[in-house]
Amino acid sequence: MNMGSLQIGDFVSAEYKTGVYIGEVVEMTSAIKAAVRILAVKEHPTQGDLHNPMDAGVAFFHQRRALAYQEIALMPISTIRPYSGTVPDYKESLKRALTAQMSKLADLEAWARRSLQELEQLHNDYFPGQA
Repeated sequence: MNMGSLQIGDFVSAEYKTGVYIGEVVEMTSAIKAAVRILAVKEHPTQGDLHNPMDAGVAFFHQRRALAYQEIALMPISTIRPYSGTVPDYKESLKRALTAQMSKLADLEAWARRSLQELEQLHNDYFPGQA
């Protein structure tokens, strides 16, 4: 989306850091950013160190909260897309986004456990009698 097609009052979907939100444009702050009032959460922000993804042993494991209802955030215009659907209730959208991310991580955890079991069996097959 370019700045010319973006208008104050437009409903948009926009990315902020690692979250995705539905909001309303409240100000065109520059050629590259717009101020967006948060109305709903589409995707909850990712946890951890973004420079070392999937590494739980980093010095500072970031806890990222979703932006709050009616919070205004400066969003890069390159991440803003028109939104034409019904704006969901903030609390319900937050719960849905949080639950979806938790479910995705639980699935990943189950996959990792199963992969480790298979790799342990392969280790036993490759190197019988060795620990």
